Amino acid sequence: MRHNKKFNHLGRTASHRNAMLANMAISLIMHKRITTTLAKAKALKKYVEPLITKSKEDTTNSRRVVFSYLQNKYAVTELFKEISVKVADRPGGYTRIIKTGFRASDNAPMCFIELVDYDENMAKKAVKKTRTRRSKKAAAEATETTEAQVVETPATETAAE
Repeated sequence: MRHNKKFNHLGRTASHRNAMLANMAISLIMHKRITTTLAKAKALKKYVEPLITKSKEDTTNSRRVVFSYLQNKYAVTELFKEISVKVADRPGGYTRIIKTGFRASDNAPMCFIELVDYDENMAKKAVKKTRTRRSKKAAAEATETTEAQVVETPATETAAE
């Protein structure tokens, strides 16, 4: 039976895995975005999100608990001073994983993981453009005609008045 076997060991011993995830969590907290493999990003997400939740309550005990995982006082300070303030009203889902393709050397799926509230570029891309099956030439002509109609419409209304 495989009860409680959901954990991805990432091909490492427990001490190596814990050190690697702690280092990646520190890098994520300090830089707000890191590029890594998809499997490591998914493992990091499960590692760092409870720490961010813990940082919402700024007490000595929660700082000690987070420090026991990260072992970096600068990252802990950054987490409690800046990140916890930005995510105070968010009920979870503090990180985002975006796939970027495959690594050239071994074809491993790559991605970047980032803190959601710190990415201004993704907030600007939230407006989705419509997709069309028309060719680029036909689409360009269609936009020119709609722009011409928009420009002509106010002029004809003012002339009629």
